[in-house]
Amino acid sequence: MTAEITTKKSRDSKPIWFIRKGELDTAGLESGMLAWAKANGFEGQAGRVLTIAGDNGEIAGALFGLGKDENRLAAGKLATTLPDGAWHIAGAINEPDLAALGFLLGGYKFTRYTKKDKTSISLALPEGADKADVKRLAKAVTLARDLINTPTNDMGPEALEAAVQEVADEHKASVNVIKGGALKKNFPMIHAVGRAGSEEPRLIDLQWGKKNAPKVTLVGKGVCFDTGGLDIKPASSMLLMKKDMGGAANVLALAQLIMEAKLPVRLRLLIPAVENSIAANAFRPSDVLTSRKGLTVEIGNTDAEGRLVLADALALADEEEPELLIDMATLTGAARVALGPDLPPFYSNDDAFASEVAASATAVSDPVWRMPLWAPYDAKLSSRVADMNNVTTDGFAGSITAALFLQRFVSKAKIWAHFDIFGWNPVEKPHSPIGGEAQAIRTLYHLLKQRYPAN
Repeated sequence: MTAEITTKKSRDSKPIWFIRKGELDTAGLESGMLAWAKANGFEGQAGRVLTIAGDNGEIAGALFGLGKDENRLAAGKLATTLPDGAWHIAGAINEPDLAALGFLLGGYKFTRYTKKDKTSISLALPEGADKADVKRLAKAVTLARDLINTPTNDMGPEALEAAVQEVADEHKASVNVIKGGALKKNFPMIHAVGRAGSEEPRLIDLQWGKKNAPKVTLVGKGVCFDTGGLDIKPASSMLLMKKDMGGAANVLALAQLIMEAKLPVRLRLLIPAVENSIAANAFRPSDVLTSRKGLTVEIGNTDAEGRLVLADALALADEEEPELLIDMATLTGAARVALGPDLPPFYSNDDAFASEVAASATAVSDPVWRMPLWAPYDAKLSSRVADMNNVTTDGFAGSITAALFLQRFVSKAKIWAHFDIFGWNPVEKPHSPIGGEAQAIRTLYHLLKQRYPAN
């Protein structure tokens, strides 16, 4: 399906009335429409669409139910339930930007390996909505979804590098890549995790913006497939491991948003891209790795590889003392046990920034939840033979201890935040089909626009 937002209402555009449950009689409908709605049992039920026939039997419009507790992206349902053609929203609505964005996101389909859907539907830009920003956000979410949905045979480290380069070329950003044996000296943990993969591990480094602008650095976990390594996952746990580069996909999409909006920042994007595979040269349980920062790490489990590659990238990012350092990763199953797939936890060393994140998440309906960097748990990462272990032994508080592990590699950045995202939507929603998902990037984009308004 092709869902589009048009600037103006066309002559043949048909109206859609948004109706809250229980407010049908006060919605200002003509008597014939009202009678039709009641005859069909339409009461404004959430997500229900009822088409209205005109005098000649043609479709003349539609009613859309919002329910009692309005889903602010509910308009995504319209993209998959309305007949083809041009539509517009009748009257003014609350949060027109979210309605328009929901419509575009709801029309998303991953069609790389299937026949293209030839159906087409358009919605006139709701009054008060910012078309440029809505389309920018939809483009970024689509990028993240497409990258995550693509299987590893077509989205390994090489393809992920190419995706970064494509975004960089569009915005005249520079890209530097260190890969293979060249990683050994300065990025030994990235090399160790990825050396058994069929494609060389690499650190992808994109930079954009004026050098004297505030430094904003994004780091994303780019594990293009995770077998678990020698601590191999069961088959059922590998089925979604193409999405283990979801952190990289999301920070790349956020970087695209920043560059397209021309925010006045010095942007740096770092993606350690690897496969955690099994081969004779795979890293092993009980190995001790020396990180870029100089800290030694005992490997308690090779399936806790994401934090290793992130640690080397974070150490590099931290050396520049950025004003803001954000990392995103599909890091722990513990985060999903704690908060489920739809509510990513985040951690920050700055209370004021965390409050900004929470406010932005509410403003744009892109939920996140702050979790504590609980210092007493840091001791659980101790090792008898190295500075630290990459896992704990008791299995408790896995998302928190993973964040504490990463925190050890950040000391100079003014503000640091870690987002432990799922990167996947397991249940269809009005604005999102089952599959790869962008999480927290709309929140962060909203925050960055407020912190660094475009000139």
